[in-house]
Amino acid sequence: MLVDSHCHLDFPDFADDIAGVVARARAAGVAGMVTISTHFDRAPSLSAIAQRFAGVWCTVGVHPHEAESHSAVTAVSLCDAVNANPRVIGLGETGLDFYYQHSPREAQERLFRAHIAAARETDLPVIVHTREADTRTIEILSEEMAVRPFTGLIHCFSTSRALAEQAIKLGFYISVAGIVTFKKAEELRAIVADLPLDRLLVETDSPYLAPMPNRGKRNEPSFLAHTAAYIAALKGVSADELGSATTDNFFRLFTRADRAELVPAAA
Repeated sequence: MLVDSHCHLDFPDFADDIAGVVARARAAGVAGMVTISTHFDRAPSLSAIAQRFAGVWCTVGVHPHEAESHSAVTAVSLCDAVNANPRVIGLGETGLDFYYQHSPREAQERLFRAHIAAARETDLPVIVHTREADTRTIEILSEEMAVRPFTGLIHCFSTSRALAEQAIKLGFYISVAGIVTFKKAEELRAIVADLPLDRLLVETDSPYLAPMPNRGKRNEPSFLAHTAAYIAALKGVSADELGSATTDNFFRLFTRADRAELVPAAA
């Protein structure tokens, strides 16, 4: 069984097909999913999806693109949202995106630290997005870890070996998406091959980044099977071993998720 640690089931891409998306995921062996928050005010729609399907959980948080428009969000409001909803199992996605810079860097950094503070208070992991901001991301994680430890992961990892190594030193997990299957991802494949299996998670980041052989299509959680099989071959382990390890890692990190909710594929 696999768990898609990062997808966006509340996005309009899935609005008319949500039951089908979940059913296809189950059939493909994806027994659990986390639908990730990008806008704090969309919490009700995320919660409704997580309540509708066993083995589907959600998060609360603000994507760095949206930081400027969420200036009122604080660590306290994030904690309140967590405490109000047992389906919430993580904080984010948050972090830094200096590639697009849809929000000022200062706004992104403030909210990043607010998510980390909430992660400490709730004992839930923080889900980190970083693009063209690896150095500053590690600086902030290191500074905040020195204040008081917290848990988390780098989602959709696709950057440098240095980021992966520093994140692992901080006790973080690394989540890999379909980018690893792309033809020009040789450097990423070399890094993923060396990642410790006990720190690895898998994700789709759907509806984006469909893996080969489905690149160019709308991505969905069922496609995780392709990414997982590819990573298993890359690391020289069986698909079952990769699935078992990444699922164990998921529940080790996302301690609020109930493993009993996983829905295996029908025989």
